[in-house]
Amino acid sequence: MNKSGKPRLAVFSVTIVLLAAFVIAFASPITKGMNLGLDLQGGFEIAYEVAPLEEGHELPEMSVVVASIQKRINVLGVSEPEIVIEGDNRLRVQLAGVTNQDEARDIISSTANLTFRDANDNQLMDASVLTEGGASLGYEDGLPVVSLKIKDQDTFYNVTKELASQSNNLMVVWLDFDPETDSYAQEAAKAQAGQDPAYISAATVSSGINGDAIIKGNFTEEEARTLASLINSGSLPVKLTEIYSNVVSAELGVTAYDQTMFAGAIGIALVMLFMAVMYRFPGIVSAAVLPVYVLVVLGIYDLMGGVFTLSGIAALVLGVGMTVDSNIITYERIKEELYLGRNVQTAVINGQKTSFWTIFDAQLTTFIAAFVMYIFGTGSVKGFATMLMVTLFCTAFVSILLVHFLMRTITATGLLDNKKAWFGVKESEIPNLQKGENKIHENPYRKIDFVHVSRKFVAFSCAVAVVAVALVGVRAASGKEGLNLGIDFSSGTKITVVADTTLNTNEVNDTFVSLGYTPSKIQLAGDNNTNATVIMKEAIDQDSLETLKANLKEIYGHEASDSVVTPIVGKDLVKNAFYLTILAWVAMLVYISIRFQWDYAVGCIVALVHDVLLVFAVFVIFNHEINTDLISVFLAIIGYSINNSIVVFDHIRNRMTANKNRKLNAGELKTLVNEALADTFTRSIYSTVTTLLPIIALLLAGSNSIFTFNFAMLAGLLFGAYSSLFIAAQVWYQLRLTVKPKAKAKKKSRKKEELEEFVIPGINDIR
Repeated sequence: MNKSGKPRLAVFSVTIVLLAAFVIAFASPITKGMNLGLDLQGGFEIAYEVAPLEEGHELPEMSVVVASIQKRINVLGVSEPEIVIEGDNRLRVQLAGVTNQDEARDIISSTANLTFRDANDNQLMDASVLTEGGASLGYEDGLPVVSLKIKDQDTFYNVTKELASQSNNLMVVWLDFDPETDSYAQEAAKAQAGQDPAYISAATVSSGINGDAIIKGNFTEEEARTLASLINSGSLPVKLTEIYSNVVSAELGVTAYDQTMFAGAIGIALVMLFMAVMYRFPGIVSAAVLPVYVLVVLGIYDLMGGVFTLSGIAALVLGVGMTVDSNIITYERIKEELYLGRNVQTAVINGQKTSFWTIFDAQLTTFIAAFVMYIFGTGSVKGFATMLMVTLFCTAFVSILLVHFLMRTITATGLLDNKKAWFGVKESEIPNLQKGENKIHENPYRKIDFVHVSRKFVAFSCAVAVVAVALVGVRAASGKEGLNLGIDFSSGTKITVVADTTLNTNEVNDTFVSLGYTPSKIQLAGDNNTNATVIMKEAIDQDSLETLKANLKEIYGHEASDSVVTPIVGKDLVKNAFYLTILAWVAMLVYISIRFQWDYAVGCIVALVHDVLLVFAVFVIFNHEINTDLISVFLAIIGYSINNSIVVFDHIRNRMTANKNRKLNAGELKTLVNEALADTFTRSIYSTVTTLLPIIALLLAGSNSIFTFNFAMLAGLLFGAYSSLFIAAQVWYQLRLTVKPKAKAKKKSRKKEELEEFVIPGINDIR
């Protein structure tokens, strides 16, 4: 240990202790305090098409409609509902934890009705006396008030004049007054007790009001503005047409949560074990930081108000694989430095420096894909994108910085100077520079002709695509559907029933037929096949659906979950999926062209298209359902595949830079590509394994609700692993043989070149 070793060892030890304390102290509060989505605690999601109540009227601002719906939802006591505006006339409402779904539907979709009543709850006027959209924020004596523009001023004057002459001259403003449950006397008592009353305002009328009116009270500016919006919502009724619904019973939600969290924990534990075995001491450091990384991701996501869903868990697990991949890139660089004869401290510093831009480019391109998903996606796609962006942020500022800090601190102590084997290298293959030894370690993959072998992978990919196309034709010719489109794309109804005993497809099919419905597909799941998901190629109307679910509850003894998609939603999903994919490709194409050159970008995009098409082909071959989960997978694969390709291209670019003054012939170019691929082969394999382990765990032990997602991810990761080696790099190689891209403009050289330090073994070589 050197002179500064003890203080640095103390810093390292204290940091490890603090990390362990953080995990122990915050693991339970963070995991228990998560805001669970409807797929993890039950509830429902509905998409509405918004239209004016009367033809010829203009549609109000969607934000006003949201404010009105938000007020209704507050009546339900739902914590943190999610209401998303989609397009010019669409709304998506997600309510987790709702038990009475019929009541919630009625409250949300009922027409807004603003009324003026007296203290005895008699209606004096309705919203017809107001100018449409005439409520606005105003000020009186410097205090916020709500200004009302009166359309029928004569009626308003006569009513208020009559009210002023009465002993109890209160005018109470209500939104959606319910004569069976609402009363001023009851709500006034709540107001006196410090609770929020159900009515909007109660004001004393001392004389007839001629002209416009104001509502004043103890308002903040924000409260007055919100009140104006609510009044406008009431004065502009709209019609809500349900075009999509997804209902998850609480029982299914809890089961999905427990299964997925258990599987995710197993997957993360396997990743930690893999890193410790393959990279020894650095791997143990990574494993120690990984739980901290996971908790920070969950904590940030919770602080953002994010709703934790099944797709969010999948994004987190994928993020774990990708953050570990960042450590793998660095550790492989460190091993390269050690095999060049560098001492441990120098190898760690150099390895971290040389891997920085590779990690940066890989993470940023994945972030681009996630950002496109977030901006243009909806529902589960947006949730997946949000979690993925949080994981990428935490990878950069938590995992990488912490691991780099810990590795530099411990190696600076000198304790590891004579323990190079602790980094997963063979000390017998490390040259002794003092004795003038050259490089001893030989990469065993240098013997592989990757360029030649790539033809077999290309042939395999083509064969998979041909088989998929042929199967579509065969199925279509036999009268079956060529593509097994889920109801997300084709429209229809999906119902999940739960039973106390083992189910079989024939029994479930007979049950539905006896109730007047013909299932197109039945899939069993759960322990001992106690769950059955039934697909019907028709969008069942709400009344019929409620009758069907009531009958199913009598038969099976449990509440059924349902999802209904109308044709208009299915068509939009297909269009949006196509646009999302193209946008992500274009964004990454531009970035890679800037950071590298256009032929590198083309290689990456070809590999991406290859991965997406082959995943689609696998779904066709195995006749798996094609649904919206596949969109998330395609976009996740885009990020993952581009990550791998950039690491490969970074090595190729470094070699091209070293030969920038030479014109390489075809043979030399082929050797350059083979060497770059050989040097990244181990990293590609390990990266794939660390990402596959959590996915496999989710596939085997996770919820059946995300089986499609996990299966697609498994296929996508496998195709993405070899496309970066045998597709992307080969496309670049062929382009270089045929088209010469313009070299980037050279920077002006400085007048005086700085002299590079001449390393003399044993004198100024840091050891």
